[in-house]
Amino acid sequence: MKRIVTLAIIAMLAVEAFGWGGVGHRVIVEIAQRNLTEKAKKNISKYMDYDLKKEALWMDIHRKDKPIAYTTAWHVYNVDEQSIYDPNPRLYKGDCVHALKVADYNLSKYEQLTDSAVVFNLRMLLHFVGDLHCPTHSYVPGPRCFWKCELNGKQYKAFHGLYDKMPALLHPKKSDNQIAEELDVLKKGQIKKITKGDLHDWVHQIGSDNKVIYEWNPHNTPVLRDDTIELSRELVNKQMQYAGYRLAYLLNHYFGK
Repeated sequence: MKRIVTLAIIAMLAVEAFGWGGVGHRVIVEIAQRNLTEKAKKNISKYMDYDLKKEALWMDIHRKDKPIAYTTAWHVYNVDEQSIYDPNPRLYKGDCVHALKVADYNLSKYEQLTDSAVVFNLRMLLHFVGDLHCPTHSYVPGPRCFWKCELNGKQYKAFHGLYDKMPALLHPKKSDNQIAEELDVLKKGQIKKITKGDLHDWVHQIGSDNKVIYEWNPHNTPVLRDDTIELSRELVNKQMQYAGYRLAYLLNHYFGK
């Protein structure tokens, strides 16, 4: 029993340590679920339980397991000064964009794969679409976003970690479903514009939007602006919303045929 409890605590800490924490990833997947076609739901249910939120964090919790340790670098990516995807050689093992291209290649022919391969690529898609949109996962040129900082008297080990927790900070006491319901309000025409283009177009929009966090708090700012959380509300909500619709678009594309 003691070992089980210890493992549960480790898993919980892992969830809080990475992109969007638990709240952001689950909200994104819930928005996606609310926009899936019945055909896509039926086909996905052949491989995993339909409540996909249970799988949204798998890639974080297991990222250091030896068989998939190579995916550790896949949670982030680089953009250049113009917010264009930059396949930085430092991430030679791949990055978030690479991960989504792998999932796209495999899920485009999912019926030819083994069930376990479909499940793994689904887990990748569910998670990395979220990470793609996280403000501190699109690395901008300059110092990395891991400096220690303070916000309203609370210490954070890294600026990066603050934004991983931001969905929970913005929506205290709300359930994942409540947040998703508040964000899933766009009409079909608006959603079509959000899902238009390819992965690199999405990266450009995400990177262009996300760089504002370094205007509010430049790199290595030790004490962050008191209004940082409220300043981040529109950006973080938008990125969760867009990620949810784009995830639904991809799932419908692969499994809705």
